[in-house]
Amino acid sequence: MLPPERRLKRVLRLIEDHKYFTLHAGRQTGKTTSLMWLERHLNETGRFDALWVDIETAREQPDVARAMRTILTNIDRALALRLPELPRPDRASFDELLQDPATALLEYLTRLTAGGVRPFVLLFDEVDGLVGEALVSFLTQLRQGYIARSGASFPASVALVGQRQVRDYVMTREERRTVTWLGTTSPFNITAEATTLGSFAEAEVAELLDQHTAATGQRFSPEAVERIWNLAEGHPWLTNALADQIVGWDVEERGTTITAAHVDAANETIIHERRSHIDSLMARLREPRLRRILDPMIAGERLPDDLVDDDLADVLGLGLISLRSGTPTIANAIYREVIPRALTYVQQVSMAEEQAWYVRADGDLDLAKLLAGFQAFWRKDGHLAAEGFGYRESGPHLMLMAFLQRIVNGGGRIEREYGLGRGALDLLVSWKRARHAIEVKLRRDTETELDALDQVTRYLDHAGLDEGHLVMFDLRKEVPWSERLFQREIAHRGKRVSIVGC
Repeated sequence: MLPPERRLKRVLRLIEDHKYFTLHAGRQTGKTTSLMWLERHLNETGRFDALWVDIETAREQPDVARAMRTILTNIDRALALRLPELPRPDRASFDELLQDPATALLEYLTRLTAGGVRPFVLLFDEVDGLVGEALVSFLTQLRQGYIARSGASFPASVALVGQRQVRDYVMTREERRTVTWLGTTSPFNITAEATTLGSFAEAEVAELLDQHTAATGQRFSPEAVERIWNLAEGHPWLTNALADQIVGWDVEERGTTITAAHVDAANETIIHERRSHIDSLMARLREPRLRRILDPMIAGERLPDDLVDDDLADVLGLGLISLRSGTPTIANAIYREVIPRALTYVQQVSMAEEQAWYVRADGDLDLAKLLAGFQAFWRKDGHLAAEGFGYRESGPHLMLMAFLQRIVNGGGRIEREYGLGRGALDLLVSWKRARHAIEVKLRRDTETELDALDQVTRYLDHAGLDEGHLVMFDLRKEVPWSERLFQREIAHRGKRVSIVGC
């Protein structure tokens, strides 16, 4: 575990300044662990009374009375367990307060902090699980207490913690109308700022792995450290899951140095087993909001012009995508692999294809034969499956990836790059020591083969290869299959390109 104070430097400053703020980050990036540390650290200083309260049990509960009873019960239970010396409202007062749910939280916190010796810090976890009127009431009561607070009559600092910024909590038009009287698009316009927990830096990943070496003597080779960074890109859960799979299950002999091959094997295990973190994210892929963003991203197309900030913010909050130089991109290599595999799992396992059909006698992958096999599949079944697919825009790309995954599984790996706004999907198939570059394009009325060739040669330059494949899906309805399906080689800008028509 990295030193929490390093990741929480800004949060500690906000608490010192008695600010109300939000702390947001994607799933399993260390939010709850950080809050537990903050509670312990602040109380140990002797200058604060700090309490971490998980209100997930009030999740998806729009009824104000029921939600407030749950929230107050959780606060009361946390106080009894971890701050028992702090006087708190008795049970009779507790029931009395709940007779008016619209002021119950406000009054409870006012009574709790009245006459307190030390500033009270309240860390609310899983706040963005609240919905509807319960959410609006919760935020409104905190706002009223903040505005009217004096001395120690209300919490000095409150953190609202979840996957989204507070401005993105209220999602429906009806809920937005409910809070228009606040005079702001945010239902909670008293926050000092929104802060986040970032992913680990590359040096911090190495630092984390060095802790294992210091404790056990087992080394991670530089190539293994680099591979873990390249796959997880510093995501805390993914980074730890890869390392734990290797040293806890795959390579228990402490004298064995961890290699990049060990990392790749662990990655395949985590994806195949769909560990809880991955499974919970993948379960949401069918949601319309995610589909509107991920569908064009996989195809390399522009995001919809009518996309609203809330849609993008929600997906960013999940941690599935991130912004790099202002451009949305899939957050890490593991997600780039998991997303198409999860979306096409049923299609992949139902394909009557065998790896042995496309492996030469010398063990090398016959990619030309493999792509010819895909052409036959695409004409017979694939195009129909893509048309009936929820991800319509990226259906051809997903079906190709499913076909490749079916064959490559167990013998190599596929690396994916989604070129948002570039109209292309880049695939790099690694098989033994060979690398095969494939660029996937959709051909519409305005798309020309020359444009696609220029792009694939740039991709080959980037990959450091002299030859590659361009798969072009012809979506023009008037073009017959006899003209769509072809393979031919062409020299372009010093590269040899095999064009595969579909």
